[in-house]
Parts: sequence; structure tokens; C-alpha cells
Amino acid sequence: VSLLLPVIYLAFISLGLPDSLLGSAWPVMYQELGTSVSAAGIISMIISAGTIVSSLKVTAEHTVGDRKVTAVSVLTTAVALFGFSISHSFWALCLWGIPYGLGAGSVDAALNNYVALHYKARHMSWLHCMWGVGCSTGPVVMSWAISHLNWNKGYLIISIFQIVLTLFVLSLPLWQKPAGAAEEDTSVPAERDFSSLIRVPGVKEVLI
Repeated sequence: VSLLLPVIYLAFISLGLPDSLLGSAWPVMYQELGTSVSAAGIISMIISAGTIVSSLKVTAEHTVGDRKVTAVSVLTTAVALFGFSISHSFWALCLWGIPYGLGAGSVDAALNNYVALHYKARHMSWLHCMWGVGCSTGPVVMSWAISHLNWNKGYLIISIFQIVLTLFVLSLPLWQKPAGAAEEDTSVPAERDFSSLIRVPGVKEVLI
């Protein structure tokens, strides 16, 4: 548990790192790409759509909490970020936005579910605090890259961080319920299909 929690926190930092890159780099990017300021919204919505689809798929297939899902998801995001780092057209960014969103949604659903089932509530708060750390750090990295290199290199730096994290996650043993973890409420099944989940009070409102 002492090793796994920091890894999960690192994964959420990595999840937050790319989330604010587009907004911080776009004032430079759109001029180079020869597109409009508002075109960033198209890329953002493609990423969001991929995130929704993959998070629902992970939940429906009961693969949440699997280290392989986490590793593959982070790697997918890393590959997409590398794609951003070599892109020089708006449409290329749109295409790379698809795996970008798919990877982010999978790791988000997997780690949220794992922490909710196996740790106390305070760890969920820290989990999302770590996302905030990543989301705040991303623009700092991008600003440095734009000042000293270019926006492509900013995406490359974040991509390398994601690849290193993937190798670290894969090096761990299979994730199991940690000793001393919070007990689950036995009245609530740990795994349910989407049709039963959608009937839980409040779920529809949260999705909307």
C-alpha cells in the first residue's frame, strides 16, 4: 500500500499534465497552424468524446483497477502526445486527439474505481488533488518550452514523462486489495453492468 498509493497519485498527476496544455499553447499554435482561435474547441471536444467512450467501456467490461489497463491507457495518451509533438496541421491534431481522449478516459475510470473500492475516502480527495498538481504544472512546462524551444517540444516533454510512468506501472506486481484498506459495503456489488449502474440514484444527473 505504501508503494501503490504514490504510483496512483503519479498516474493522476500525469492525467492532469496534458489537460491544460492545449489552452496554454494555443495562442502560439493557432497562428502557426493557420487556423482560428475557436478551432481549439473542436480538438477539445474530440478529446472529450474519446474520454467519455473509453471510461464507459472500461466500466462496462469490469477491467477497472487492472495495472495493465492503467499502463496501456497512460501509454496510449503518451503516444497521442508524441503525435501532437510531431504535428504541424490542425487535422493531424484532430486525429491524434482520438487516442488522447481514449487513453485519458480509461485510466481515469480505472483509478477512480480502484481507489473508491480499496481505500478510505480521504485518498479520493488526494487523488484529485494530484490531478490539480498535474493540471497546474502542464502550463509551466509548456511556457518554458515555448520560451526556449517550441510548443511541439512541450508536448514531447510531457509524452516522455508518460512513457516513464508506463514502464514504472508495468514493473509493479498485480494490483490486489491492500492490507488495511477500507472494507467495501457488501450491500453494494463491486462490479455491475452499465444498465444497473445507470439506475443508481444520482448517476444520470452526474453524467449530464
